[in-house]
Amino acid sequence: MRFRAFIQDFHMAKFLQVSAAALGAALCASAYSAPASTPPKAEPHMQKVLDALASLGGKPIDTLTPDAARKQPMPADAVKKVLADEGKSTAPEAGVTVREMTVKGPHGDFPVHIYTPEGKGPFPVMVYYHGGGFVIADTAVYDAAPRALAKMAKAIIVSADYHRAPENKFPVAPDEACAAYTWTLEHAAAFNGDPKRVAVGGESAGGNLATVVSIMARDQHAPLPVHQLLVYPVVDNDMTRPSYVQNVAAKPLSKPMMAWFFKHYGADPTSAMALPLKNADLKGLPAATIVAAEIDPLLSEGKAYADALKQAGVKVDYRLYSGVTHEFFGMGAVVPKAKEAEQFAADGLIRAFTK
Repeated sequence: MRFRAFIQDFHMAKFLQVSAAALGAALCASAYSAPASTPPKAEPHMQKVLDALASLGGKPIDTLTPDAARKQPMPADAVKKVLADEGKSTAPEAGVTVREMTVKGPHGDFPVHIYTPEGKGPFPVMVYYHGGGFVIADTAVYDAAPRALAKMAKAIIVSADYHRAPENKFPVAPDEACAAYTWTLEHAAAFNGDPKRVAVGGESAGGNLATVVSIMARDQHAPLPVHQLLVYPVVDNDMTRPSYVQNVAAKPLSKPMMAWFFKHYGADPTSAMALPLKNADLKGLPAATIVAAEIDPLLSEGKAYADALKQAGVKVDYRLYSGVTHEFFGMGAVVPKAKEAEQFAADGLIRAFTK
């Protein structure tokens, strides 16, 4: 398949690898240039999650090694604490089955987790990329989001556990994101999916990978995803944007954390493929659903990317949720606005799948 050949030499054709030290210096020069500001106030349900996260005693991720950072309490742990404190079940939402398969990628094998809703297929499919700044987290941490989307959109969600930086620096993550997409096109029928209805989506760093896959498919005249779901995507490295100034010390994602993630990711800070907002040509990309959170350093760049897509003639459904933070998506069990956002995302997928 032509797209597979492209994946195999993708990093040779499209990317310039730079050292983590050089990238860290470039980013940190702007990361602390603005005075501290107070983030907007979280709404009560969101604040309960933030309080629970604080009670778990995690250390600031930007002060730790990547290995230590991966062991810190995550927002998903805070959600479970809220549920437990309220006497509610912390078990995964029913109505979805999950199985693991293996993708042979250009940098070695990696797992994908296939979330299948109840009912009779073949089902439409979305390839999903989890967040974590390309450095921390995995599908298990983000389980609630693909599980909710599978159930709400009546679609199979293929969640890719791409190799993480700094052990596997850029362009490993986008290489493997492409491999997961190609593998899904080729194997969807084997797990009751429809290979003609395949979307991509992700949160934060995963949103970056979803839109990068869309751009690469377009540029190589490969089969385009039918839709891209971008939940507060990382698309730029400009830390002077208003949301970075306002949310410099926000929880659970702050400005210093983003500098730390970029440093360990090790990408070229000028690359339009690493940072899609730098791409001069966004024409011909799939329609997008974009979810934004008010208390998030990435808010401004996400809105700028939505505007750039619209200016390029791409259909965009953008929605900003007030009073909630980065990572709120997937918290539908305890944060009503998260449930609303999950339904908004699922509705966008359903429309794309039924065209």
